[in-house]
Amino acid sequence: MHKHHNGMKTAALFGVLWAVLLVLGALIGAGTRSTAPIWIMALVGVATTAYGYWNSDKIAIRSMQAFPVTESQAPQLHQIVRELSTRANQPMPRIYVSPTMNPNAFATGRNPKNAAVCCTEGILQLLDARELRGVLGHELMHVYNRDILTSSVAAAVAGVITSVGQMLLFFGGDRRNSNPLAMIAMALLAPFAASLIQMAISRTREYDADEDGSELTGDPLALASALRKIEQGVTMVPLPPDQNLVNASHLMIANPFRGGAMNKLFATHPPMRDRIARLERMAGRPLQ
Repeated sequence: MHKHHNGMKTAALFGVLWAVLLVLGALIGAGTRSTAPIWIMALVGVATTAYGYWNSDKIAIRSMQAFPVTESQAPQLHQIVRELSTRANQPMPRIYVSPTMNPNAFATGRNPKNAAVCCTEGILQLLDARELRGVLGHELMHVYNRDILTSSVAAAVAGVITSVGQMLLFFGGDRRNSNPLAMIAMALLAPFAASLIQMAISRTREYDADEDGSELTGDPLALASALRKIEQGVTMVPLPPDQNLVNASHLMIANPFRGGAMNKLFATHPPMRDRIARLERMAGRPLQ
């Protein structure tokens, strides 16, 4: 499997997240007489994320109202997933279908032994077999690359920063020992910065899954063609911005919601045109 050099980038992003958290802690420590609330919020954040990590497959599948399908019900889907998982020397994941016309797919699970693959009815109708194979290769690589762990840790740290920032904003501190304007600014900007860094980590993982998935299938143009169709399909049939769907959207191959300036800023997925261009470069020629 192709090896990336994005490990240092991810480590650096995590380093920035923890640096922001430490600065927040220092500000609270300078303005209060107890650091107990910091540790309490940290434990709550870690515990919540641990639950999400261990139950990520169930949470995502439930949010999409997906149901399991047998090989007799979805023979092509089973055939493609079996072929790709065998090629990767990994266990066969569970397969689900979501009853929505929004064209999307995701794979989840804390490791290959606990993996699940889900396709929407919309994507099964939109793509041909070759394009669907490209999409499933991408999604399986999220599991094989342990992206669920990466995103869970990023979410944990970002969540703690947001919680501590809110504490700093509402409980402030002793003005004799700290600059109140600096504390308010940090309380407002820290969650914003944490969200952007979390998005950057997610985008890096998407590029990796595009490339690794294309290595697995040997057909980057198939994924490029699929992404082009999916982008058009999502625009026509976006999902409603329900909170449960928002929480699971980072797992999907494309942002399932209607685009907009702010949505693009906080998007967990890179611009589709950039992903397609990278895949075309992998193939050595543009998509016709």
